[in-house]
Amino acid sequence: MRWPRARDGAGWAIPVALAVDAVGTGLYLPLSMVYFLTVTDLSEAGVGLLLTAATACSLLLPLLVGRIVDRVGPRPVVIVGQLTQAAGFLLYLGVSGPVSLFLAALVESVGLRVYWSSVFALISEQAEGEAKDEWFARAGMIRAAGTGAGTVLTGVLLALASQDAYRGMVLANATSFVLAAATVALFVRAGRRPAGEPDGQPSDGIRRLLRDRPYLALIGVNTLFNICTVFLAVAVPVYVIRGLGAPGWAVGVFLTITTVAVATGTATVNRRVRRRTSRGGAMAWGGVLWAAWCAAAALAVLLPSGPLLVGYLAFAMLLWGAAEMTHGPAANALSADAAPERSRGTYLAAFQYSFATADMVTPALFGVLYGVNRVLPWAVVGSLALTASLAIRPLERRLTRDAAAGQVSPAVPAG
Repeated sequence: MRWPRARDGAGWAIPVALAVDAVGTGLYLPLSMVYFLTVTDLSEAGVGLLLTAATACSLLLPLLVGRIVDRVGPRPVVIVGQLTQAAGFLLYLGVSGPVSLFLAALVESVGLRVYWSSVFALISEQAEGEAKDEWFARAGMIRAAGTGAGTVLTGVLLALASQDAYRGMVLANATSFVLAAATVALFVRAGRRPAGEPDGQPSDGIRRLLRDRPYLALIGVNTLFNICTVFLAVAVPVYVIRGLGAPGWAVGVFLTITTVAVATGTATVNRRVRRRTSRGGAMAWGGVLWAAWCAAAALAVLLPSGPLLVGYLAFAMLLWGAAEMTHGPAANALSADAAPERSRGTYLAAFQYSFATADMVTPALFGVLYGVNRVLPWAVVGSLALTASLAIRPLERRLTRDAAAGQVSPAVPAG
C-alpha cells in the first residue's frame, strides 16, 4: 500500500501503529468476555456490567487528553496510550475476581481512549496539505481490516476453547502494543509546536472550543452521521433474523461484505469523490447513501424469505459500505482543518464525542423504535442521515470561511 507523503518515518510507522491498535480493538471486547468468563466465576451479566462500567469511567478523558496534546504534542500521548493498553492486557493475566477484572478493563479502556483521542492529531500533524484526506482514508481501511482480523482471531480462539490459548493471545497483544509504541517513538519525529499566547501560556483550548459554535455544530451533525455507522451492527442482526426471518448465517455474510468493502476500497472511493466535491459535499453524499440503505432495508419486508431476500440485502449492504467510505475520511479531514492549530488536540479529542455519543444513543434508539414497528427505525435513521446531509454544506462554508479569516468563529478572536 503506497501512502501519501509524510515527515520522516511516519509514512510507515503510523500505519504499523494503527494496524496493531485495530487488531487489538477487534480482539478487545469479544476476547475480554470469553477470557474473563474463563478465569473467573462471574456470569455473563456480571462481566458485561463490569466492562461497561470501566468504559463509562473513561468517557470524560478525551477533553483532558486533548488539552495535554496541545501542551506537549500528540506523539508522546499516542505512545502513552499504546503503553497503557499494553499494561491493561498484562493485567488481564492476573484477573481472578470482580475487582481485578474491573481494574484491568479500566486500564485497557483508558489506554484505548487516550490513543484514539490523540492519534488523529498525530496524523494531522504529519500529513502534508491535501494528503490529510488520503491519510484518513488509509487509516479507515486499516481500522476496518485490523478490527476484522481481530474478530477472526477471536473466532479461532473460541474454536480452540483453551485457557492457555487465551493467555497466549493476551500476552501477544500486550507485546504488540509495546512494539507499536516503540515504532512511533523511534521513527516518528515530533512536529513543530505552535507558539503560545502572548503571555507565554498555551491557548485555552477548552474555552475556545466551547465558544466555537460552528465546530460544536460539526460535532453534532457528525453524531447524526455516526448513528448510521453504528446502526449497522446494532440493527442488522435483529432485523434480519427476527424482523425478516432470514437465516442467521446471513448476518455474518453481510458484515463481512461491509468489512471487506471498507478495508479495500476506501482510499480509491475517497480519491474519486474528492475530485468532484468538497469534504462537506462528500459527507453529504455519504448521508444520501445511508438514507438509500435505510430505504432499501425497509423495503425488504415486501420480499419473501429465501435466496432472493439474502441477495437483495447483500446489495443493500454495499450501499452502507459506499456511504462509510465516502463520509469517513472527509469528516476526519474537515474536523482537522477546521480546528485552530494551537488547540487542535483539544478539538480533535472533542470530535471523538460524535462517535461516543452515537455508540451510546443508537442501541436505545433502535430498541424503542423497533418495539413500535420493525420498519420505523429505518425510516427515522434515514431521515437523520438526510438532515445531516442538508446541514453539512452550509456548515462547511462557515467553517472554511472562519479558518480563512484566521479565527475560530466571529465570537472568538484570533490567537
